[in-house]
Amino acid sequence: MDTETVRTPVAGEATDRRREQRGWYFYDWACSVYSTSVLTVFLGPYLTSVAKAAADADGYVHPLGIPVRAGSFFAYSVSLSVIAAVLVMPAVGAAADRTGRKKPLLGAAAYLGATATMGMFLLDGDRYLLGGVLLVVANAAQSVAMMLYNSYLPQIAPPAERDAVSSRGWAFGYAAGSLVLVANLVLYLAHDSFGLSETMAVRICLASAGLWWGAFTLVPLRRLRDRRPSARQAAALPGMRQLAATVRNMRRHPLTLSFLLAYLIYNDGIQTVISQASVYGSEELGLGQSTLIGAVLLVQVLAVAGALAMGRLARAYGAKRTVLGSLVAWTATLGAGYFLPAGAPVWFFVLASGIGLVLGGSQALSRSLFSHLVPPGKEAEYFAAYEMSDRGMSWLGPLLFGLTYQMTGSYRDAIISLVVFFVVGFALLARVPVRRAIGDAGNPVPERI
Repeated sequence: MDTETVRTPVAGEATDRRREQRGWYFYDWACSVYSTSVLTVFLGPYLTSVAKAAADADGYVHPLGIPVRAGSFFAYSVSLSVIAAVLVMPAVGAAADRTGRKKPLLGAAAYLGATATMGMFLLDGDRYLLGGVLLVVANAAQSVAMMLYNSYLPQIAPPAERDAVSSRGWAFGYAAGSLVLVANLVLYLAHDSFGLSETMAVRICLASAGLWWGAFTLVPLRRLRDRRPSARQAAALPGMRQLAATVRNMRRHPLTLSFLLAYLIYNDGIQTVISQASVYGSEELGLGQSTLIGAVLLVQVLAVAGALAMGRLARAYGAKRTVLGSLVAWTATLGAGYFLPAGAPVWFFVLASGIGLVLGGSQALSRSLFSHLVPPGKEAEYFAAYEMSDRGMSWLGPLLFGLTYQMTGSYRDAIISLVVFFVVGFALLARVPVRRAIGDAGNPVPERI
């Protein structure tokens, strides 16, 4: 009887935790379709074509009177969306800490992004400015929502489970991306059979991603729980003042800051490759939309297996070594991409395979690795800073890509310029003594890390 009294609450807590973890996975299932179908596949080439339709005889559009090469407009819009997100995130993070009502803020950001994405159905003709505005709103909202989503990880998973839980979240997202891309591919390739123009098929694919995002966000909103804020959280400062206070506190943990700097740089490279790969494939390599969709679908399928496999590698060799290995693979992949022959889809698929195998795992393990470097009781505060690091410099990659193309007129030069992010990120991460960093943060050091 005494044994049953002790075990029942523990079993109940484990059941509740698993239920909340499954709900958490479903936000990745909901929002990753935006990242895949909109940001990675359709919007880059489509918005570029719309901008070119609006361009002058020299190939420039003039938003707010500023001359911009039409081929760079998408990259600049992505950069602007990141800057907008960085300005908004501190205020939202501080509000989440003060009130403890993280879930309503997650819902508001998610549905703002989903609505803007559904609005992309209206993008046709030469409405490149409308496309730019909708991209900025959707991408910034997605960044804010991901900040709130990631901060749940230390609350729903004890240290021993975090690599696995984080990896499963990414796997759910890539599985959803694969499923929707199959439907997109059918619609796009058979648009004549459905009585649709190619442009209309693309617009439907864009809008359907927003509909999917909004519909499946209902699952995490039902299963995730708000936690009562601690006295320290309730006293959180507003917006940028809280961010400044967090950074000052982080100075007591310089190794955690060192990890954030490394992550900030190499993740910028990852995010830029994701957002610009379809533009590179269509504009430089001359590949058709169906080839690009097929390649991204291949990335999604392999990323599910890659995220889970890298989670297992982390258990055997440690998360840090596994992430370092993935950065070597990213560098080699970009180098190979520079030499890809135009009009050769087979080699583009080979490149996509390499990206897929390292994409999910490098991001999932970075997230779980950082969770070990957070001082106890400061999870939400530090994960807000983590997301700021994630987004804070991720405008530099698209900006470098766009500027390189603007100066050289070559997408090959633009894609190879991104190697610097992986090389510098590798060098900085290699210098972080992770085991000592975990101990300095006041956390138990896992056997493998």
